[in-house]
Amino acid sequence: MAASPTTNMTNSRFAPGRARDIICLGRLAVDLYAQQIGARLEDVTSFAKYLGGSSANIAFGCARLGLASAMLSRVGNDHMGRFLTETLEREGCDVSHTRTDLERLTALVLLGIKDRDTFPLVFHRENCADMAIDENDFDEAFIASSKALVITGTHFSTEQVNRASRRALEYARRNQVRTVLDIDYRPVLWGLTGKADGETRFIANESVTAHLQRILPLFDLVIGTEEEFRIAGGKHELVDALAMVRAVTPATLVVKRGPLGCTIVEGKVPASLDDAPTEHGMQVEVLNVLGAGDAFASGFLSEWLRDAPLERCAQTANLCGALVVSRHACAPAMPTPAELDYLRDALARDPESMRRPDLDAKLARLHRVSVPRPAHEEVLGFAFDHRNQFFELAQQTGASLARISALKQLFVEAVAQTEQALSLQGRIGVLIDDRYGQDALNAATGRGWWIGRPVELPGSSPLVFQHGRSVGTALVAWPREHVVKCLVQYHPDAPIDERMEQEAQLRALYDAVQASGHELLLEVIPPKRDTLPAAPDTVYRALKRLYNLGIQPEWWKLAPLAAGQWEAIDALIAERDPYCRGVVLLGLSAGVDTLSEGFRAASGSKTCKGFTVGRTIFHEPSRAWLAGEIDDATVIAQVRATFETLIQAWRSARGETGGTAQSHSTRREAA
Repeated sequence: MAASPTTNMTNSRFAPGRARDIICLGRLAVDLYAQQIGARLEDVTSFAKYLGGSSANIAFGCARLGLASAMLSRVGNDHMGRFLTETLEREGCDVSHTRTDLERLTALVLLGIKDRDTFPLVFHRENCADMAIDENDFDEAFIASSKALVITGTHFSTEQVNRASRRALEYARRNQVRTVLDIDYRPVLWGLTGKADGETRFIANESVTAHLQRILPLFDLVIGTEEEFRIAGGKHELVDALAMVRAVTPATLVVKRGPLGCTIVEGKVPASLDDAPTEHGMQVEVLNVLGAGDAFASGFLSEWLRDAPLERCAQTANLCGALVVSRHACAPAMPTPAELDYLRDALARDPESMRRPDLDAKLARLHRVSVPRPAHEEVLGFAFDHRNQFFELAQQTGASLARISALKQLFVEAVAQTEQALSLQGRIGVLIDDRYGQDALNAATGRGWWIGRPVELPGSSPLVFQHGRSVGTALVAWPREHVVKCLVQYHPDAPIDERMEQEAQLRALYDAVQASGHELLLEVIPPKRDTLPAAPDTVYRALKRLYNLGIQPEWWKLAPLAAGQWEAIDALIAERDPYCRGVVLLGLSAGVDTLSEGFRAASGSKTCKGFTVGRTIFHEPSRAWLAGEIDDATVIAQVRATFETLIQAWRSARGETGGTAQSHSTRREAA
């Protein structure tokens, strides 16, 4: 029988002094979700790739909700396996015991959304990596390092995973680690249906019931749907099935009941389930039920592991499940604490206000910006996304336009050398176009750099997008790590028809990046015309107007401002968008000394995170290289010299001195 709850001087459910909150053992796979809603899986034309697998979703969800979670599983020695471990790591999940299997591939699942009741899915799990987890993949010390261990039912379905799961349970129970079973019954994974029939959620089977009843005594908490408790109890009527489960385990039973919420059974099973404590769920329009149960478990465990009352555990679980059924994915759809706080406040004001959480702009914004994102606390950027300027340089020097592509690839090499020489990993930025710089973009992508990429037609005013008005169509082909950069000539006092055209284009772009998931950088430059005033607060009022329109880019790119103007910009961003990533300074071909003055003026700003300067760095070396006056090594050295001088000027303005020696060395080499 299950051990009684651990007690200590704080009356916690858990043993004290554990480094981890929870270890999740089980399925770890790639979910490929159909993007065409309503289509048969046969007719789907594209898929979105997400982390998947019940255990992995729970590990991910628990990490997102602030727990110290760890994933105990295997992935293949392949691209999809690396995607899974990197995704978990980014979310803060410990993958030290996610082993790489050199003989098996990572599992895949194909999923569709036909209608509210039909979700075809095909498991590609023949001899997959996560089903090869072995007792030797972990030791007792690892299991004992956690407050709780959760295992999903699939990992009792074959001899090898059953043996490994039982060994983990043995270690857990010997070390006062609370044990959790998510029944996670998939008949196809027990060999009870055709291999392509992953959609069938319930088939009664005496052998599976007997197997589950042998492991149920080893758990303190059991979570499952009504169908899953029916297979665990071996009875058609839910109450009878729960009574059979209760006969073999005193565990707390949590019954997921869909839109009805969930029921918690402690002690004797009542004659009617309605007589047990039930926490009613949030009523929402359903898009996709797949993954909602994993979100529910994540929410429940996030409170349970903090010793919250079971009522609070159930409330949070219901909210997490309701949000995920309204969204497309499983793991990426998991809410953050900020989303849950907002949701609770909204429901307290009006319980009917969230039937379509997918349409709530504030909630969507929170889901976008409150999740873990790559840290860019400083952006030291070289901008060579210019198109017209390089075309003109090629014309002046008689160089082939194909040479521009080669030149921009040399710039990537220069930036890489600077990153290495000055130890600037995680701080390097580039702006690169795809007209002449596609090869350079390809070379820069995947290095961990901050990469901006323009969408505007150079010099266009009113704003025109380079690839046409349907800017979202172009973004489909962009890597997610690319930041969408848009230069807009915008003045808050421009004639209303001119201003409205600019604003409409920016709004279309903003909506496109919300859908694509890319971050947005708006480069705002007020046009210099005699008919428009050039007041000190022009840029401030331009940003304020765009915020009033509901446009909240992750990044702003601005010309250098006076110190007092930076104070106003900082206050505006703090008030309107505390999740804004920051501001980077542009160069406008100013000299190094002028830019250094701008850096000093911005040194007190909390939002100014760096610079992305272009012509100051590349103009003269590019002209000379295109004209055949200097070779590849020299253009790299000259570009590095100016770039590193600007980096030193930026850091000096901020009271930092790192990289001085290397920068001076590079300048001597260039000379």
